[in-house]
Amino acid sequence: MASKRKKMLIGAAVAAATAVALAAGIGTASAYTRPAASPKPSKSATVKPSTAKPTTVKPTTAKPTATKSASATPSASKSATPTKTTASPAATTPTSATGTWTAPTGNAGFDYQIGGAYTPPSGVTVVSRDREASPAAGLYNVCYVNAFQAQPGDESWWKTNHADLLLRDKNGALVIDEDWNELMFDISTAAKRTALMTVVGPWIDGCKTSGFQAVEFDNLDSYTRSQNLLTQAQAIEFATLLSDRAHTKGLASGQKNLAELTTANAKKIGFDFAVAEECGAWDECDAYTATYGNKVLVIEYSQEGFTKACKAHGSTLSIVLRDVDVSTKGSGSYVFQTC
Repeated sequence: MASKRKKMLIGAAVAAATAVALAAGIGTASAYTRPAASPKPSKSATVKPSTAKPTTVKPTTAKPTATKSASATPSASKSATPTKTTASPAATTPTSATGTWTAPTGNAGFDYQIGGAYTPPSGVTVVSRDREASPAAGLYNVCYVNAFQAQPGDESWWKTNHADLLLRDKNGALVIDEDWNELMFDISTAAKRTALMTVVGPWIDGCKTSGFQAVEFDNLDSYTRSQNLLTQAQAIEFATLLSDRAHTKGLASGQKNLAELTTANAKKIGFDFAVAEECGAWDECDAYTATYGNKVLVIEYSQEGFTKACKAHGSTLSIVLRDVDVSTKGSGSYVFQTC
């Protein structure tokens, strides 16, 4: 897996160099990524800096065919003891004409394993893993799906099989999300959104077949990095298709980031819970709880953000501190801590 959190690490190094240079009275270029402790830009800014995006690991999955490939085998490694224990992850069970699903319980012991599966620490009852991984036995499992952009390494497949579903600018050039170096899907028309579902839909089906209970749909906010070629309204329409497909399969549907999404639009889409990266660091947790109550899974990547999140929401939300690479147990960078 090629971790894209290296951008954050590079940004930290540049920030350190900046501090030294400033102390010496020398001007430097701005760091590419935001430091976790810096103040968040005002919402009134006309353009949101690319560095404001939570620094998600985008796990490299297998070729995006319509059928799910063999699952990855969770690695065994030394255990870690979390500070938080919870009851069973069962929650309310919504129903519709097409299926029944269960959202994750709030304030559960939570681990974020999209960078690689491993035996969950004691006390964990909710785990998020990449769609190519196997669910953790006996726990509530959330399936990570990169639903709005192409995974790194899959560019050739998309260009060969669905070139017409990749976003292009007015000159016909493919539009790349420069934050993550990923090709963007073209969700600008109903026809293209429907066509995309012929590929992404079976990924969701595969989550159900593998034994997951929910799906988190990443890059809902990709329209903000689309050179103004896509809109939030189009993202909402595609997210509604994704959520409906999940519900049809009996899977809960999770909003991934985009604190700016209103409660009304979240309900229109049909999201049942949220996965929020660094909402403590960026003072965004309240935006998610306003819509989902305590059904918010929080991942912090800095001690400061984790401390803030725990202080404000530790008794109500599922909060975990992970290393920026979301690495597996036994690696030198592995970090896991709960409130």
